[in-house]
Amino acid sequence: MALDWFKRVEDSKGLFAVESISLIYNALTTLLILCLYGRMDHPGQMLLERVGIVAITFALIYLYRKYPCRLSAFVRMAVQMSFLAYWYPDTFEFNRLFPNLDHLFASAEQWIFCCQPSVEFMKVCSGMWFSEPFNLGYFAYYPMIAIVAIYYFVFRFEWFEKVSFVLVTSFFIYYLIYIFIPVAGPQFYFPAIGMDNVTAENFLSIGDYFNHNAILLPGPDTHQGLFYSLVEASQEVGERPTAAFPSSHVGISTILMIMAWRVNKKLSYVLAPFYVLLCCATVYIQAHYLIDVFAGWISAVCIYLVSTWMYKRWFASSVFRTILK
Repeated sequence: MALDWFKRVEDSKGLFAVESISLIYNALTTLLILCLYGRMDHPGQMLLERVGIVAITFALIYLYRKYPCRLSAFVRMAVQMSFLAYWYPDTFEFNRLFPNLDHLFASAEQWIFCCQPSVEFMKVCSGMWFSEPFNLGYFAYYPMIAIVAIYYFVFRFEWFEKVSFVLVTSFFIYYLIYIFIPVAGPQFYFPAIGMDNVTAENFLSIGDYFNHNAILLPGPDTHQGLFYSLVEASQEVGERPTAAFPSSHVGISTILMIMAWRVNKKLSYVLAPFYVLLCCATVYIQAHYLIDVFAGWISAVCIYLVSTWMYKRWFASSVFRTILK
């Protein structure tokens, strides 16, 4: 049944669930900035940016109260989800101040698998026929988020707030982990110590190296097809030496698969090939260690359960319900 987006509904003065969790994360990181103020590069700018996000949030609430309809409600939630593009690189501004931990993860990888899977994977599966499908899977990450969110928006609108909350909360939980566990991943760490050291299993501690060096070198692939180029371009714009453990690409995509399966199994079947390629690609393009992938799977289930519980416990009677009447 088509939704009447411009139908006026009962006005509500409260926050939506996704706005509440966004403001909580904003407040927590603001306190962290104040604690680390003297050590950060541009804390004043970061504080102003947070004030701007709060201002936009309440401006949209004002817009909704002036024109209370399903469309203005959707815009309020969609904008909070779009702010994730800001919050992700923001984690780097914090974890760059702490000693890098990649040497521990690379050493653990070597001990568990007797090799560096991200290096060996590329060697064994070299060539365009492997490179392009894996890069396609990695590039499909954001389209998968959009597809699942839009499906709920169009066909299960009554669940859209919950889905938005669970997704945004899951991202924020990962971001908090990344702030305090500074792991950059092979694509940053291996060039920093040199491949000679990687081959010799000499995984050096580099301290705060990434506090002053955040350049991402091109991926180790000579077969530069369309999706390889798209992934490289997207990483050049938004990637930072942060967010390696656990893999949020694996974690969030796993949560998306759970959401898709619960609402439409055919949708989950369509997304499944891209999900498999994405999980493999995180190691193939050296964005993550293999242990990051395992941690991504485990954390996805835990975070999904926690964020779902949070919604049911604190926001199940949200004012959002009024727009469905």
